[in-house]
Amino acid sequence: MHYQEKIKLLVDLVRKSGKTVVLTGAGVSTESGIPDFRSKDEGLWNKYKPEEVASIEALKRDPETFYKLNNKWWRNCLQAKPNQTHYALAQLEKMGWILGVITQNIDGLHQQAGSERVWEVHGHLRNCRCIKCQEKYEIDRLQGHYRCDTCDGLLRPNVVLFGDAMSEDYFTAEKVMAGCQLLLVVGSSLQVYPVAGLPFMARQVAVINRDPTPWDGEAVVAINKVSGKVLADILELLGQEKGPYYLG
Repeated sequence: MHYQEKIKLLVDLVRKSGKTVVLTGAGVSTESGIPDFRSKDEGLWNKYKPEEVASIEALKRDPETFYKLNNKWWRNCLQAKPNQTHYALAQLEKMGWILGVITQNIDGLHQQAGSERVWEVHGHLRNCRCIKCQEKYEIDRLQGHYRCDTCDGLLRPNVVLFGDAMSEDYFTAEKVMAGCQLLLVVGSSLQVYPVAGLPFMARQVAVINRDPTPWDGEAVVAINKVSGKVLADILELLGQEKGPYYLG
């Protein structure tokens, strides 16, 4: 099936769906200059083992090395700006075509672009907290001093590290998926569980991702391209039409 045929099919699926949810991954933010984790050439986990550098045990074992390795890409996240994909998804929500966005990303770019219903299943970088007394601090604190003023406990970002329990947003996302007629997967390799299990909860799955995913064969349509242009083409075909979640 040619690209334009896939776009038309995808738009038709969106029009017919009574409940469409979007799941986004690191591939959505690469166009904002944030490297992803699992791409063949530039993925961060090609250089490091995540359980060795991005786990709660790594933080406790050697906080200085933990922050030295992680602060660089966290700064990338905090300095990045939304791209075409983020704005397109915000527009689809505003037009009523999608209920909201479940995201694996911690960069907050969906909210910056205007998305209002966002479930951050891997947490966020808006602040950090002490692992002993739970006192909260601004995220910038981690750039220079990672001990709590109150109890001298280690500070940690409010992201889900390897070895952590999943966030509350993940369990909310599972509830959001109830009755989902179409899950639109954008920029996710669908290799990280339990999030990679969410497509099983949808009646139909469509995938937009630069590289092939384990779900491409099961999806009703799979487009292996960067997501910005694909979503722009979807918006162009939808025009001024309004979806089932449009509130006026």
